[in-house]
Amino acid sequence: MVRESEPRLLAESVVLGVVGGLAAQLFMWALHTCEHIFLTWIASYRPPGLPQEGGTLRQVIGPHGLWLVPLATTLGGLLSGFLVYTWAPEAEGHGTDTVVKAFHRAGGFIRARVSPLKLVASAITIGSGGSAGREGPTALIVAGAGSLYATLTHRKDEQRQVLLLAGMAAGLSAIFRSPIGAAFFAIEVLYSTMEFEAGAFLYTMLAAVVAYAVNGWFVGWQPLFYFTAVAGKIRALDYGWLGVLGVSAGLIATLLPVAFYRLRDAFRSLPIPPALNPAIGGLAVGLLALGFPQILGGGYGWIQEAINGGLALKLMLALLFLKIVAFSFTVSSGGSGGIFAPTLFVGAMLGGILSSVSHLPPAMFVVLGMTATFGAAARVPIASLIMVTEMTGGYRLLPPAAFAVLLAYLIQTQLSAHFKYNSMYEAQVPGRAQSPSRYVENVELALRLLGTRQIPKAAKIGHVDLVALLDSGVPVSMRGRKELNVGILRPQSALIGKTVKSCYDAVGGSPLEIVAILRDGEVVLPKPDTVMQPNDRLLIISSSKARSVIGEHLAPLGAQQEPISSKP
Repeated sequence: MVRESEPRLLAESVVLGVVGGLAAQLFMWALHTCEHIFLTWIASYRPPGLPQEGGTLRQVIGPHGLWLVPLATTLGGLLSGFLVYTWAPEAEGHGTDTVVKAFHRAGGFIRARVSPLKLVASAITIGSGGSAGREGPTALIVAGAGSLYATLTHRKDEQRQVLLLAGMAAGLSAIFRSPIGAAFFAIEVLYSTMEFEAGAFLYTMLAAVVAYAVNGWFVGWQPLFYFTAVAGKIRALDYGWLGVLGVSAGLIATLLPVAFYRLRDAFRSLPIPPALNPAIGGLAVGLLALGFPQILGGGYGWIQEAINGGLALKLMLALLFLKIVAFSFTVSSGGSGGIFAPTLFVGAMLGGILSSVSHLPPAMFVVLGMTATFGAAARVPIASLIMVTEMTGGYRLLPPAAFAVLLAYLIQTQLSAHFKYNSMYEAQVPGRAQSPSRYVENVELALRLLGTRQIPKAAKIGHVDLVALLDSGVPVSMRGRKELNVGILRPQSALIGKTVKSCYDAVGGSPLEIVAILRDGEVVLPKPDTVMQPNDRLLIISSSKARSVIGEHLAPLGAQQEPISSKP
């Protein structure tokens, strides 16, 4: 485990913060360059930009109208698909999920080529009008830098994982101007339940603050969106409408992952080279933009327009659903871009709609809609609460925002349990015990606890979920040429009905020990007179010589034919 306040990691977090601030500036330059080439030069179209970034809230349509926009989006998708699927297929889609997957399943390792390729491919995708955000690519670019540094300096997996998270926090902080929220996001997005990678928080916070300062040296430190103080006033009776907003955001947040990943699966099933899929997605987005150009890009300018109350009710209602379709076509097809900004866009339109219906301040409801929708859809309610208030400067809205986002989160977690896809980040795991990166750590701690023989049952001890551990089927090599075997008793095994003592006699004196039994969702410490039952899952330590003997009686967990009931 990484110790808190480790001096070397603290210094490296500062360096990653500097890299994050500079990487954000480099990516923004590449993005504006591609936007000028594809949208301004080819399509003669310019979307509204944020005044805080030097843009204007004015849409510019050239003499040819919007008819050349599909050409720009298709060409951008074609180039992006060629780059990604030729050199680094893991760079496709939204970058944050790649970071989460690397943390859980690769010890924090990301190939060196991924970061520069992600920068170019994402700038092309978004700059050509693809409906995606810039936060995911920036997070992956800096996280990849942290992973590469850890690999070059031969760091342990635990330290590489910390540097990975610090890099992600730095990239997000710089691009969103949200240091505290980005630090929380990096440790919260890993898990789909209310768990955090708390040991890394000191490093993610340090990297995020430094990245925010470096980026601010170039662009200033004002919030990303303009939000007036008077718009933050809320009365007690308005909480009824906030409840409606929370429930509505929960419903939309349930729909988002289903639509996004169903379309992703549809693209993957097409009988064509995957490099062509982003071009098809780009064409679809371009055709939608002929009627609704607001769906192009990240849509930050349109979010500011919604905060200002400048969008009509019917337009926001259409954009609410069309944006879901558009960013699903862009990113699900394999285009390179983030999903944070599009999800915020959807939440902004939802808030604007309810503001128009309730005749309450649009700025307040737009900000709350963004917070609740993203917090629920991505399963990051705390990070979303902080990030959106930092991005808007709407700190007076923290109490109502907390009410809305937690209500949306509760609705989403209950409803999405019935669907295959329940979060915008597919690589999330429920908690630390379910993370493959923690399996060996959990095995070692579990064996120490079980070795004391002082407790009759040990379903959960601290953060170690022994039921999940036994259910994982993880193979672990141990010292002294011993092995840890996890499996389920075969239906034809002669051990069924025998006591533990009789089992040792039945295997011919082979050097093994039954450490624990998972039965009906509980961990049972075996005693000599404990009787083996059908469907028992066993945790056995043995020598490699006993492998064939164990194989006669123990089947891999994946081979079981019927699910085993578990107690809550």
